[in-house]
Amino acid sequence: MKNSPWKWIPSLYFAQGVPYVIVANVAVILFKRLGMSNMDIALYTSGLSLPWVIKPLWSPLVDILKTKRWWIITMQILIGAGLGGIALTIEMPSPFRYCLAFMWLLAFSSATHDIAADGFYMLALDEKKQAYFVGIRNTFYRLAVIAGQGLLVMLAGNLEKHYLLQHSEEQAIPRAWGVTFCLLTVLFTLLFVYHHFFLPRPASDTAALPAQKPGPAAVLREFADTFKAFFRKKGITAALLFILLFRFAESQLVKIASPFLLDSPTAGGLGLSTAQVGFIYGTLGVIALTVGGIAGGIIMSHKGLNPCLWGMTAAMNIPNAVYLYIAFVRPVDVSVISGCVVLEQLGYGFGFTALTFFMMQFSNGKHQTAHYAICTGLMALGMMLPGMISGWIQELTGYRDFFIWIMICTLPSFWATFKIKKSFHPSTR
Repeated sequence: MKNSPWKWIPSLYFAQGVPYVIVANVAVILFKRLGMSNMDIALYTSGLSLPWVIKPLWSPLVDILKTKRWWIITMQILIGAGLGGIALTIEMPSPFRYCLAFMWLLAFSSATHDIAADGFYMLALDEKKQAYFVGIRNTFYRLAVIAGQGLLVMLAGNLEKHYLLQHSEEQAIPRAWGVTFCLLTVLFTLLFVYHHFFLPRPASDTAALPAQKPGPAAVLREFADTFKAFFRKKGITAALLFILLFRFAESQLVKIASPFLLDSPTAGGLGLSTAQVGFIYGTLGVIALTVGGIAGGIIMSHKGLNPCLWGMTAAMNIPNAVYLYIAFVRPVDVSVISGCVVLEQLGYGFGFTALTFFMMQFSNGKHQTAHYAICTGLMALGMMLPGMISGWIQELTGYRDFFIWIMICTLPSFWATFKIKKSFHPSTR
């Protein structure tokens, strides 16, 4: 058990998910509670995805300079500083500008951490273990996301109720979220300390130019070769379509789902409280995601990626219809709403493992850390651009028509899967 992946994969990918969920998901709910419109929320939070889109521009440096372990530890320090900054400034006048600045720090640090962590994963595990643990790592990454938009939001909602007994709404909401971010900073500090002591040191984790200090010419040459090699890969066109379009519907749904649950019935929403939304995502949603993610990884480790693609694409997209059901039927029973979220999260956990493992397979070979970063950057681009206009579409159409639009947006995912099955035949062994 000394070097068991179970000792570091769950905690590393939970730590990888924490800053992302703050920037991409928790910020949506926080800004909603601070009174921002859906259009502004979608625009600003989608814009914060930019570091994940452009991270391939500096990903070769993570390969060339220092070890992946060094980058992981250093970025975790910066992420902790960003979380602490939000906690200290959220109660100040005009807190949005400060929160936004520290979220940009979180975004760039987290994007760099992603590069290093994913490269470390591929260096520390053989291909068979990569396939087996892909569901585990996705599960714990997504657990961080669900814990953030679930348990964390639930905590903030309960603190809101507590402080509303003593203060006005203008004071109570920032204070509740400030305390929440203080606790989050402590949690992430503990994760950093754990990884400092327990993250392994694989012999293969070395800088690309270890023999001497790399000069500017050598760095630039290696940098250019990295991108040339990626775009010369066989099947690159189909791969780009698959990475960009597999999450096309989800990229828009994720920005509007929480506002839909929080908005008042007169605005077309369900009128749930902050704590209720946190409870729905943070309890049954966690269980469903865990089951789906682990099942997806185990099935792929036995059958391979290609035989699973159609089923995983369906699991990723078809359960989005539960929001269409909720918008039209408008159930008042929270257990019905929770059941719909469970179904969607189960499908998401199962289906997303296909995209993750495909990107690892496509990145194999020289420069695999940087190539995986390019893949995830393209995936982030596929999330950012549709997400930026999702709020505008929702405000233009209303919630019901928006969720009809979401189901139409699942079609490009199936088309991309068709293209990739014709041109890419990876092996898990």
